Amino acid sequence: MSKDIDHLTKPWLLSPKRNYAFLNANLIDVVAGTIIENVTIYINNGIISQVDTVKKEVPEGFNAVNLEGQFVCPGLIDVHIHLVAVPGGTDLKTGLQLPLPRIVLQYHRLCKNMLDRGFTSVRDCGGAAAFVRDAIEDDIIHGPRLFLAGNALSQTGGHGDLRNPVFEDKVQDACGCQSNVVARICDGADECLKAARDELRKGADFIKIMAGGGVASPTDNISSLQFTSEEIKAIVQAASNSGTYVTAHAYTPQSIRHCIENGVRGIEHGNLIDESTAEYMASHDAYLTPTLITYKMMANDQFTGFLPEEVRKKNEKVLAAGLKSLAIAKNAGVKICYGSDLLGPLVSAQTGEFVLRSSVCTPAEILQAATINPAKLLGMESKLGQLKQGFYADLLILNSNPLEDISVLDRPDRHLLAVMKGGRIYKSRWTKLPDDVIQRDIIE
Repeated sequence: MSKDIDHLTKPWLLSPKRNYAFLNANLIDVVAGTIIENVTIYINNGIISQVDTVKKEVPEGFNAVNLEGQFVCPGLIDVHIHLVAVPGGTDLKTGLQLPLPRIVLQYHRLCKNMLDRGFTSVRDCGGAAAFVRDAIEDDIIHGPRLFLAGNALSQTGGHGDLRNPVFEDKVQDACGCQSNVVARICDGADECLKAARDELRKGADFIKIMAGGGVASPTDNISSLQFTSEEIKAIVQAASNSGTYVTAHAYTPQSIRHCIENGVRGIEHGNLIDESTAEYMASHDAYLTPTLITYKMMANDQFTGFLPEEVRKKNEKVLAAGLKSLAIAKNAGVKICYGSDLLGPLVSAQTGEFVLRSSVCTPAEILQAATINPAKLLGMESKLGQLKQGFYADLLILNSNPLEDISVLDRPDRHLLAVMKGGRIYKSRWTKLPDDVIQRDIIE
């Protein structure tokens, strides 16, 4: 297809990417937890082509930018979001009852704000459809790289079954959630196998299951165990056959073990985990994604009406156990990832997880949880999470060192100078390096 036709069929296309040579950078080595000083980072067509500690003349065709000792960090990865829960009211009910067209209209702002905070990749754990990922890849929507589960899978009466228990024909629960927004219901191994295959058919990158009770669901206790071993094995088999994995919503030791024993690779939340279960997770190379900031925000006085009273009581229980669970998992050697799980108006606190974890983890450990660990979970460890030759040019330029003070990542308006994804500057707060999100002129 010629460029002229391409401009007509895709008038939203951006101008070709520039090649960059970032000089005098302080590169953050997230694996070692150290700074490599006076580095030159070459970026060619969206890929890091070279990281050089030897000063030399910049080749022709590269836009040389002297970073003057600013810190360069890999783009951040948040592996637990729900794009479908858009802002739109002061309570969860309002956001999840918005018509789908209204939700879709908010995606551009929601995704752009995440990218502006420094998250160059995110994983949606229930609700987002493949068209959103495709729109981001095509630059119709400016946002992070999106990995998605489609609809999560839930048993009848499980965490994803949000029907009113009294009026079963009403797709509404205590939070007013629609039953088809985040999850779909399946029972029995055959039905679970078919549902998992169907989500993969619709473009899911992985499968999410609800394996235990939750805070915002009306008919299950947090201690409940959900799905049988046969059902989980069937879902895992479907994912494995497609070359991907299953992650599970689970809080208790019983539900976590139930999942890992049957082949699940990741655990979401895990607030009530104990020492022996954490050791079991570590021995099976399973990943844990705590989402502490969501419980803190749902308990915040600013959002007193966000949850109904009966749901707030469950939230208090998991909130109190959150930091303890993080310490238990860390001490057991569990691979830990960064997750926020913020819904509706709470999503603006996405970077707050960095500060919450700082009472338990070192800055290097927290940064690894937002870079190299999720990259491995996503199966993208050779492309994401580090600043190395051959990796995607997803990077942040910071005026402070997060290895000394991780809270700088919670203040992007003050410390995040620029956000690059795939070799393009999507956000700049630094006059020396303007953004290059420039739409092509179709009259050429």
